[in-house]
Amino acid sequence: MRRIRLRYGHWAPRQVGTLMAVMALAAGVIATGCSSPGSTPAPTSAAQASAPAQTAAAFTFALTPATGAKNLPVSTEIGLSITAGQITSVALTKARRAAEVKGHLRDDGTSWIPEAPLAFSTIYTAAVTARSTDGSRTETRATTFTTMGRPGRETGTGLYLFSDQTYGVGMPVVIEFNPPVPESARAAVQKRLFVTSNPSQPGVWHWASGSQVWYRPPTYWQPGTQLTVRAALRGHPMGGGRYGDTDRSATVRIGPKVVMDVDNKTKRMRVYSGDKLVRTIKVSLGKRSTPSSSGHFVVMSKDYTYRFDTRGEPNGGYVVDVNYAMRLTWGGEFIHAAPWSVGDQGVRNVSHGCVNMSWPNAEWLFGVAHVGDPVIVRGTEVQAVPGNGWTAWNQTWAQFIKGSALPVPADLAAATGNGAGGATGGGSPSASPGATAQPTPSRVG
Repeated sequence: MRRIRLRYGHWAPRQVGTLMAVMALAAGVIATGCSSPGSTPAPTSAAQASAPAQTAAAFTFALTPATGAKNLPVSTEIGLSITAGQITSVALTKARRAAEVKGHLRDDGTSWIPEAPLAFSTIYTAAVTARSTDGSRTETRATTFTTMGRPGRETGTGLYLFSDQTYGVGMPVVIEFNPPVPESARAAVQKRLFVTSNPSQPGVWHWASGSQVWYRPPTYWQPGTQLTVRAALRGHPMGGGRYGDTDRSATVRIGPKVVMDVDNKTKRMRVYSGDKLVRTIKVSLGKRSTPSSSGHFVVMSKDYTYRFDTRGEPNGGYVVDVNYAMRLTWGGEFIHAAPWSVGDQGVRNVSHGCVNMSWPNAEWLFGVAHVGDPVIVRGTEVQAVPGNGWTAWNQTWAQFIKGSALPVPADLAAATGNGAGGATGGGSPSASPGATAQPTPSRVG
């Protein structure tokens, strides 16, 4: 309960005298009115008699699409507008079929969302029942509409989560688009992206560019969290006359908390499990001509063997296979085993931007790390480029939420959390938000 503090001013002597007179007059009126048990009450004033009685809001109820609407996207929702009442049921059916389409209300009650895309070129009927708040009225209204045919131009979508897999506590929900979504369409697209976490940890979507949108909570996911994600974009308008190619969904689990902290000054990686330091590893980072990036990254992928092919790059021209490779950036910065640089590890930097470590240490780390584990690198010559990797944590929460195409609830906007140096082990200053870096060929380190 919020407490309200009242302030009282000081009365000047003249004001005190006036106040006393008013009080005395009021006392006289009260005394007159109560002088005799059988006296008639004072009459109601004309102003009081004419004051209108407060009336309750009227029960109103409407729905969309309008009856007869045609060529609607297969992502169409049943829009709901109601005052002084509540929706009690929604039934959506195909014409000439009894089977109902399953769905659920949005949290704010503004629409009902089918659980799967509607069919193309199909007639649907929605019947919605609502009851007034006082229970005196129940009404059912219906609308019939027709969906559009299959579109000729589609936007390809991708979801970087796979059902039944375990991810690290820093794993953002990453959805990719090709071609990019224009800014004018991003709010409508974002409304069709759904994340449910158990236990509940609300987050925000951030458009890193038109090609990728990320979702994360203010702080790392709690270990053991179950995430259910749906990108409900099949047939949804994506801007530029294009429509989403398909619905994508996944249900995943967040594993134990593992954080890797790399310090260029000491040439050491500290590995934390559940906030407890479990191993310190000697490393060699990028040499001055090919420095490693400082920033707040996450492990993007894990490959027992990965081939670096730098043919065609200005300073490249080699092909090398490495083991226990864990990607940090699109530009080719990895953590991996480098038995050829063991003598340099902990002493000097000799890599092409990667985090080198011994074979035994790389093998151990590969066994305990997950895709989505945070990796913090600091003290190098360059800062991370926004979008060169899943750099959702390389910003403060205040910076991150600015990337939402929809308003952020005030309580969520006011939250504090990890990012840009706020995580276990510290971190590098955040690079300024900007355009997403484009993938470049991998380089060996």
